[in-house]
Amino acid sequence: MEQFLIPANSKKSMLIFGLFRPFDLGLFGVGVGLTLILLPILPVTEIMYAVIALLPALITGFLVFPIPNYHNVRTAIMSVWKFYTERRIYYWKGWCFSNGEEKDNK
Repeated sequence: MEQFLIPANSKKSMLIFGLFRPFDLGLFGVGVGLTLILLPILPVTEIMYAVIALLPALITGFLVFPIPNYHNVRTAIMSVWKFYTERRIYYWKGWCFSNGEEKDNK
């Protein structure tokens, strides 16, 4: 009988740098790119404009930050959203379900 040992982190080899999916890096790249575009456009000598210019990179960086038990913050937020917006009442349709009708066994 052959037994195979699969390492616990075998899925990490499918990720870029062992942490990111291509979409995550694309999202972060768009945020950093938008920040780089906003920095020369806005007068960053004022603190409010500097914060506004840095917000895209900070927000996308927060979304792709890895956390335990989820891939990253973005997937955790998506799971919470699905939990609260999708149907949470499940009706039993198993082998003994009769839709309230009694079956005549004659």
